Amino acid sequence: MTPLVEARDVGVVAGRRTLLDGVSLAVRPGEVLALVGPNGAGKSTLLAVLAGDRAPGTGTVTAGGRPLREWSARALARHRAVLPQHNPVSFPFEVGEIVRMGRAPWAGTAAESDDDRLVAAALADTELTTFARRRYPTLSGGEQARAALARVLAQDTPLLLLDEPTAALDLRRQEEVLRLATARAATGAGVLLVVHDLAVAAGYADRIAVLDGGRIAAVGPPERVCTAELLSEVYRHPVEVIEHPRTGRPLVLPLRAEIRSTP
Repeated sequence: MTPLVEARDVGVVAGRRTLLDGVSLAVRPGEVLALVGPNGAGKSTLLAVLAGDRAPGTGTVTAGGRPLREWSARALARHRAVLPQHNPVSFPFEVGEIVRMGRAPWAGTAAESDDDRLVAAALADTELTTFARRRYPTLSGGEQARAALARVLAQDTPLLLLDEPTAALDLRRQEEVLRLATARAATGAGVLLVVHDLAVAAGYADRIAVLDGGRIAAVGPPERVCTAELLSEVYRHPVEVIEHPRTGRPLVLPLRAEIRSTP
């Protein structure tokens, strides 16, 4: 199966700092791949390289088996949709207008006839239908994050690259985003999630890639990657891994001293 995007021995250096060092990773059709690691590990840099927004200093990146440098910007926008960590909007666009921007790569093609349907579906999936005429700056941080995600969904690409899509959301909204990600993967799309919550990664991902100091420390199914030894070493903090009583998936918890209540 040809990966939707693949990095091979990628390196990125900024000044005297090595951000990525010999990283190889592929996102396959029909999977949710979670990218985890401590702050500064290189997660957002790797996502930018896979998206084609940042050129690697060494190594190669291919999309659909073709070198990324051979893709035009328009063709690449029809292949992958990117949700950045921050989504600043300088003008008071309406939410519906923001979401419709995701359809721009398809202008002038036969797929343009699907614009209204896909915009409406993206608004419904993120529960923003009644917000369509609201001005983006008037939204809360969580509502803005959902609008940005709706734009990505409306773009309707086979590859989704999502950088911390649950960061600004409450518990229910987080679960909705993860449900949407798995639903997209079930249709054959590939989804890369950059997440900090190891419980989220273990609970929803088909595979987990652990990045540490710009290098891949481990990659594989949650049951194989989520070990107390590995994660304690990577995060420089002791963790314990137990089996979820209902799903059987790994549940990663920081190891804490017992807290005794005072009488």
